[in-house]
Amino acid sequence: MGRWICRLCSRVADSFMLLLVLALSCNPSTAATDSPSAPHIKPSYSFGRIFLGLDKCNACIGTSICKKFFKEEIRFDTWLSSHLKLPPSYLLSYSGNYTDDAKSWRLVDITRLTSKYQHDRADKHICTSLLKTKTCSLERALRRTHRFQKWLRAKRLTPDLVQGLSSPMLRCPSQRLLDRIVRRYAEVPDAGSIYMDHLTDRDKLRLLYTLSVNSHPILLQIFPDVEGWPFPRYLGSCGRLVVSASTRPLRDFYGAAPEVAADLALQLLAVLRSMGTNDLNYFFYFTQVDAGTFGVFSNGHLFIRDASTLGIIDKEEGSQLIDGQQEYKDIFSCLTVDCQSAFVSCDSIREQHSLIMVCQELLPKLLKGKFLQPVQEKIDSFLQHCANGLTDDQGVNEAVATLAELLKPLRSCDSRFAYRYPDCKYSDKY
Repeated sequence: MGRWICRLCSRVADSFMLLLVLALSCNPSTAATDSPSAPHIKPSYSFGRIFLGLDKCNACIGTSICKKFFKEEIRFDTWLSSHLKLPPSYLLSYSGNYTDDAKSWRLVDITRLTSKYQHDRADKHICTSLLKTKTCSLERALRRTHRFQKWLRAKRLTPDLVQGLSSPMLRCPSQRLLDRIVRRYAEVPDAGSIYMDHLTDRDKLRLLYTLSVNSHPILLQIFPDVEGWPFPRYLGSCGRLVVSASTRPLRDFYGAAPEVAADLALQLLAVLRSMGTNDLNYFFYFTQVDAGTFGVFSNGHLFIRDASTLGIIDKEEGSQLIDGQQEYKDIFSCLTVDCQSAFVSCDSIREQHSLIMVCQELLPKLLKGKFLQPVQEKIDSFLQHCANGLTDDQGVNEAVATLAELLKPLRSCDSRFAYRYPDCKYSDKY
């Protein structure tokens, strides 16, 4: 009997020890001390060369900011998500976040120069036109062209090298403007030279490709915001994606309060004035405008958000490309536009050109029904007169001044306008 009781006690003790071990193993605090915890797996983007467009290089924009993408120092607007999935590749633009220290983040715009569909169609056109195949090495095909062979031999970017390109910026080129492009091209180490000796063959193809598809990033580089030009800051490119400082499109402010609308309209007029009169003696004009052409920073400052439709006339040197030369067409002329589209003559651009388009397309939507009578009636009457085309004896500066006088008393001075507050409290200018 005693042996049976001892054997029973032993089994109970074994069972008790087993339960104790199981309990300890289920206790997180105890388990943490007894065995190392499993490594924490950080969620990460699965960047592909195709999404970024790196598989198309050197028929791409550049690679200056690729490291930021792969180090996750540039993230899309879902960067706080536990899954960190990439957005659809067919979108034209994305909202992103950018950091230099992994602690503070700021908003950026991540954009394509054109839609992925247009890019794919242009890539196919290159292969079928130049090599008569459905697929090919874009770089090899473009390197064989007569235009690029001229670029390879050239020491300096001259008007004949850009003739026939569809970019409005290059329809009336001067040597002074082209030298500025080479000297300030940000996708290569800064050499500060007007000669292309510091550009490799790869660099030349990327520059030519960018100018052929969309000159927006080039304009941001050669007329930087830090020098007072009304463009967002260019941060870099990776493949076929461009990263720049973030702005909200003007369309988001069509329903804004009257004082906000008046402030934005005044800034818009100031931008138009600076486009015609600036220290460098360049005349900027729009070939078209829409609700996404202009954007507003978080501090209320208005900038040109999309510079792709900007043309430039050099008032100091004039155009060095005669209209007959403009009609030259090749594969680079047709990457994003119909090859049959006609060029606008440099001599046909009037001083009031951009103001009239803004009066037609943007200001009525921004200012309509915002103010009390008789001020609203005066604003509407002026915009109608402007949209129909200003009279020859009324210059653009006079027209801008007339509308500005109507709008100035309607804006306010408070913290919503951080770009000029609190300076406006102590200045008669406001």
